Amino acid sequence: MGGENSRRRGLVDPDFALAYNPKNVRYCRRMRRAMTPAESRLWHEYLKFYPFRVLRQRPIDHYIVDFYCARLKLVIEVDGARHFTRDGRAYDATRTAVLRSYGLQVVRFSNDEVLYRWESVCRRLTALAPPPE
Repeated sequence: MGGENSRRRGLVDPDFALAYNPKNVRYCRRMRRAMTPAESRLWHEYLKFYPFRVLRQRPIDHYIVDFYCARLKLVIEVDGARHFTRDGRAYDATRTAVLRSYGLQVVRFSNDEVLYRWESVCRRLTALAPPPE
């Protein structure tokens, strides 16, 4: 997904990053300052120290992903209650399909998993990182 097709869809398609909607950049900055408790915990207690650089609230295509690791082509989402409604599941399925079309792996955790099953979340994320060379 790139080049002329991206421009027609209103996306910026830089050579060094994935295509994104420039209108989302300002919103991303606000979201970084107002993370949910689950996002904040995952960031401050784990992803900030992940062996590969992870970015918070990144615009990709017309979406904003919670966390993105370019090196692993990995998107990490922390989902609240609205994601578990019928409409939320349909939206997430479409969004995941678009992200996968960029060759990205999408991993989802619920807020409850991050807050109450912390060790399981950390184990799953650790397993996604290749062993050091």
